[in-house]
Amino acid sequence: MQKKFRIVVISLILIIVICIFSIITVNKIEENKNSDIAIETLSKYGSRGDEVRNIQTKLKRWGYYSGNVDGIYGSKTVEAVKYFQRKNGLTVDGIAGTNTLKAMGIYSSSNSGSSNNSSNVNLLSHLIYAESRGEPYSGQVAVGAVCLNRVKSSSFPNTLSGVIYQAGAFDAVSDGQINLTPDATAKKAAQDAINGWDPSYGAIYYFNPATATNKWIWSRPMTVTIGRHRFCK
Repeated sequence: MQKKFRIVVISLILIIVICIFSIITVNKIEENKNSDIAIETLSKYGSRGDEVRNIQTKLKRWGYYSGNVDGIYGSKTVEAVKYFQRKNGLTVDGIAGTNTLKAMGIYSSSNSGSSNNSSNVNLLSHLIYAESRGEPYSGQVAVGAVCLNRVKSSSFPNTLSGVIYQAGAFDAVSDGQINLTPDATAKKAAQDAINGWDPSYGAIYYFNPATATNKWIWSRPMTVTIGRHRFCK
């Protein structure tokens, strides 16, 4: 009787050990699969395809890349990615990994966009549309860049929503135009501004010289004029 009991106990122990081993093995396989996925979604020297073409398109638009948009990750693309990484405080390795792709606004299976980024793009696109629809595209991006430059400045609130809804900061907020539905151009301009393109050259103010009545704003050093807006620091 005792011998049968021992056999049953040993059998149960063996079954438990086998089950634990199986679970560990499955987890290892899944980890390897996920690792493979992560590697496949990195674009680096020698890579080809739509993701590379998307990277080249964005970097060319922002002035980091001067080569052909051919979907081939060559030496010029590597240097452009490094330039972008340096300007955006990223690890400078010339590889478009998860963080670099996210900074470019490119979301693959390994770095699907965060809700925070989506929320900021949405809010900023509302402000851009309300304040600068009808302006040149670079002027719309510049309006978005002004908001982001204010977030970085100690003279303004340190969040995008705080900057946009600061009392008296934007007429479009005061008169309710902020609630208008932004078009595709405004959304694209918001994403470009968040990705680091700053056609305003660091401006924290802008105004329309044809309608401005505030004398103080005219005293601010001008950085650039785009369309009907004068940008200044």
